[in-house]
Amino acid sequence: MSRSLFWLSDEQWQRIEPHLPTDVRGVERQDDRRIISGIIHVLKSGCRWSDCPEAYGPPTTIYNRFARWARRGIWESLFRTLAGNGRSIDTQMIDSTHVKAHRSAAGGKGGSRSRLLAARAEGATRRYTHLQMLRDA
Repeated sequence: MSRSLFWLSDEQWQRIEPHLPTDVRGVERQDDRRIISGIIHVLKSGCRWSDCPEAYGPPTTIYNRFARWARRGIWESLFRTLAGNGRSIDTQMIDSTHVKAHRSAAGGKGGSRSRLLAARAEGATRRYTHLQMLRDA
């Protein structure tokens, strides 16, 4: 496998590797760095597990490793440990991503305003839905 397929530098890998589980049994284990690179590829690219390039290993192995480690809390433990080694973990970041929408995307009038006003005038509460109003009319 070429070095360019690894998502983690040698320095990053040296910080992560000691925190990975070593209590494994069963068939010969696939290379952790290769599998983690496949997991990162799927998460960053948004592709399906089955569309992960073969260079990272079998897609089922990549998914199973991700899911097993999530169930065992290994990812959370790893992230907490790495965050604790860095800057203050009291700092929290907020993602500023937003979705642009056309000004009319908020919705239109939403139905007959006169019927709704008539229902409110007759004592309808806020829980009185448009469908109930049509049924009672």
